[in-house]
Amino acid sequence: MEEWLGRWQHSAYVESVQPNQAYRIAASPNDPMISNQKYLEQIHAREAWDVATGNEAITIALVDTGVDLTHPDLVSHLVKGTNLINPGQPPADDNGHGTNVAGVIAASANNDKGIAGLLWKAKIMPVKALESNGTGEEDKLGEGIRYAVDHGAKIVVLSLGLNKASAYMESIVKYAESRGVLLVAASGNEGNSVKYPAAYPTVLAVGGASADNHAATLSNYGPELDVVAPWNVFTTAVGGRYIYTGGTSLAAPQVAAVSALAWSLYPEMKPYEIRNLIRQTAEDLETPGWDAKTGYGLLRADRALREPYRADMYEPNNKIGEAKPTSVEKRIDAVLDGKTDEDWFVMEAPYDGTLLIQLAAETKAKVEVTHYRSAKSGGTVLRGDAEEGLSVPVTKGKNYIKLAAPELQEPAAYHMTTRFRIYRDPFEDNDRQYKAYTLPARTGMITGTFHQQNDQDWFVLNVERAGTLQLKVTVDTARIDPTLSIQKKGERETFLDQAGDGAPESLLPQEIGPGTYYIRVSNIARYTTPVTGEYTLDIQYSTNYEDPNEPNGKPYQAVAMVPGTEYLGVMDSHSDEDWFLLNLTEDTNAGLVLSGFPEDVRMQMELYDHSLEPVQVLVQKTSANARKIQTKLKAGTYYIKLTADKGFTQQRYTLVFRNGETKA
Repeated sequence: MEEWLGRWQHSAYVESVQPNQAYRIAASPNDPMISNQKYLEQIHAREAWDVATGNEAITIALVDTGVDLTHPDLVSHLVKGTNLINPGQPPADDNGHGTNVAGVIAASANNDKGIAGLLWKAKIMPVKALESNGTGEEDKLGEGIRYAVDHGAKIVVLSLGLNKASAYMESIVKYAESRGVLLVAASGNEGNSVKYPAAYPTVLAVGGASADNHAATLSNYGPELDVVAPWNVFTTAVGGRYIYTGGTSLAAPQVAAVSALAWSLYPEMKPYEIRNLIRQTAEDLETPGWDAKTGYGLLRADRALREPYRADMYEPNNKIGEAKPTSVEKRIDAVLDGKTDEDWFVMEAPYDGTLLIQLAAETKAKVEVTHYRSAKSGGTVLRGDAEEGLSVPVTKGKNYIKLAAPELQEPAAYHMTTRFRIYRDPFEDNDRQYKAYTLPARTGMITGTFHQQNDQDWFVLNVERAGTLQLKVTVDTARIDPTLSIQKKGERETFLDQAGDGAPESLLPQEIGPGTYYIRVSNIARYTTPVTGEYTLDIQYSTNYEDPNEPNGKPYQAVAMVPGTEYLGVMDSHSDEDWFLLNLTEDTNAGLVLSGFPEDVRMQMELYDHSLEPVQVLVQKTSANARKIQTKLKAGTYYIKLTADKGFTQQRYTLVFRNGETKA
C-alpha cells in the first residue's frame, strides 16, 4: 500500500492522492449533568473514552465512609463490601465522603441521568472504615486495606490520611504491593506535608490541581508526591443527590479510575508499571520534570491510554547533564540497557541527612551506585549490599545518583527505593533527663530534630537569678504534633499539649526563682517514628533586677544625688514611687534625664521643693523611653519623684543629674 501510494503521489498525471481515513463517533455519554464536570475536560477524559470506557474485569475498593447503596447512578456498579465500624451492617455512607469519591470513579454513564464517572462500567467495593464524622483509627484503615486485598480488589482508593508513619501501616502497604494491588491515596488538604499512606514509596500519591493547571493552594506536597488531578469536581452525594466539592480526596479517585482504564488495555501490567504509566503520561506543570508541588504533573487520561508504555521513563539520562529529577522518598522502576548504560538522577534533599537506597535489579550483574554531592564534585561509590540497603550522607539541596553495571550483558530492569532520614541535631544524645543538654540561661532560639525512633530532646537551664521565663516550640511540618514540658528539679512537671498537628505549643510568661529547670520537647506519644522536619524552641528569659536604691519610696527615704552619677532602678508595680534628693549650694542650670525604661511603660518625673510643693517645670519627652527636665533652680533642697503606670523589673531605668545644659 505504501509503495503504491508513493508511486502515485509522485506521478505527473495525479494532482492529489491520499488514503481513505476511517472515522467514528467520539464517545460522548448522554448524562444530563455532564456539563458540570469540568474536570473531565481538564484531564482529557473524552479523548480517553475513544479508547476505553470501563473495566469490569477488576474491582476497585473504596476504604472510606461507605457508599450510598441506593444511589441510582451508583447502585449498578456496587459489589459486596464490608462495614468495619458496625460489623454486620451494610457499608452505607453516613457521612457523604465515600459517595462523593465513588461518583468520580464510577457514576453510571449513558444512562440518561445524573453524571458520568470516568469508568462507565465498573465494580466498586465499599469498605466502611471511617466514622460518620469522617475520622477513623489507623487499625481500621489497615484492616480495610487488607480486607480489600484479600477479597479480590485490584485497586484500593484511600481518600484519607494520617500525619504519622507507622511500621504497622507500612507492612499493610507492602502486603498490598506483594499481592499485585495498586494503592492510590490523597496527599491531603492542609498545604503541608504529604499524609500517610500516600507518603509510602509504593503508594500512588495524588495532589490537587487548580482549574488553571497549577498546584492547588491547600494541596499537600513534598518528596512523596506522584501526580496531581483536578481539585474541584461535581459528583454524587448521599440521598441520590449531586454536589460540587473538592480536595485531594476527589483527585485521587480520578487517578484510580484512569489506572483501571489502563489495566483494561494492559491486564498483564504490574502495579509499579501502572504507576509508571500514570507518571510518564502526566502533563508536566510548574518546573520541568518532577517537582514537590505537582509531582510528575497533571493526570492525562488520554495519554495514559494512547501513548505506548516506556519501561524506562527517565531516558535519556546517560550523563550528569541529563540527570532526571526524582524524589528522595519514592520507588523508581527503570532499565539499564547494558554495560555502557548509565542512569543519572538528581534528588533534592529537604535538609541535611542520610539517603537510604535499596536496589533490586533483575540481573546477577553487580549494579554500582555512586553519589555525587554536586554536578562538579567527584563521586563516591557506595559499598555494601544494595538489595539489603545502602546509606550515604547528603546535604540539603541537589544530590546526584548514578547507576551503572559494567558487567551487564543484556538489558535488566531494576527497582530502586529511596528514603530520607533527617540529620541528628547537635544536642544529642539528650533523650533522657539525666542527659539533658545545658543551655545558657538567657533569651535565645535553637533548632532540633526527631531523627530516630522515640526521639525526645531534654534541655536544662541553670537559673541563678529570679526572672521571667517564656517558652514556645514551633514546627515546620504537620508530621510533628509537638509537646512541651518544664520541671524545676524536685518539683512537679508542667506538661503542655494544647494544639494539634503542626501547631505551636507555648508556656506563658512565668516568674521563676533560682534553680535547675528541665525542658523537654517531643512529638506526641503516638508519633514515635523519625520525622523529616524541624522544631524551633524559643526561650525568652528576663532577669528580675533588684533596685539598689530601695527603700526610697518616701520623701524622707530619698536618695541624695551626686552630679554626673547614673542611678539605676526598677518599678516593682504601678504604685511604686522612687524618690531622689538634690542639695544645690548655688543657683544652677539643672538638667535631669530619665531614660532606659520599657517603651510600653509611661513614666513620670516630678520636681518638688524643700516643703514638697510642686515646682512647675517643663518635662520634655525626648523619645519613647526618655524624659528630660532643663530648668534654672535657686540654691536649696529639691526632691524628684518617679512613678510608672505599671511595674517592670526585667529592665532598668537610668536617672542622672548634671549642672548646665544636658543632652537626653
